[in-house]
Amino acid sequence: MAEVSYFTKDGLEKLKEELQRLKTTGRSDISKQIAEARDKGDLSENAEYDAAKEAQGLHEAKISQMQEVLANARLLDESKLDTSKVLALSIVKIKNLKNDATMSYQLVAESEADMKTGKISVASPIAKGLLGKKVGEKIEIMVPAGKIEFEILEISR
Repeated sequence: MAEVSYFTKDGLEKLKEELQRLKTTGRSDISKQIAEARDKGDLSENAEYDAAKEAQGLHEAKISQMQEVLANARLLDESKLDTSKVLALSIVKIKNLKNDATMSYQLVAESEADMKTGKISVASPIAKGLLGKKVGEKIEIMVPAGKIEFEILEISR
């Protein structure tokens, strides 16, 4: 059974645009590479042709994978989400109780995660530990560096 992925409107649009780019210009570029390699002569000893055909196979596999993700994608309506507890798309302000550092993260789909902009995947250890929790709760989350204790300060959209 395919895994359901949740996306914001922007994230879903980016996925559709990337898929369209792969189907059009991506396929066209690979076809040109194959044609150029074919023009170079004997295909049985043509490493460039073999490499182009392998690239074509990988490209088609990526298209297939993206189509499957898109087929199982669900659009989240942020306006209808509960802000009393941490859910996907929540913006959560947390405090590290060990060093008093405060940080803010938005929990997003894995494909939309970007630490530079404060977006973490709902599949990450921190996000998994935060899901379902409420403001004021203190939680211990196991991360690669060990256990860290956090307090949830604020939840917003």
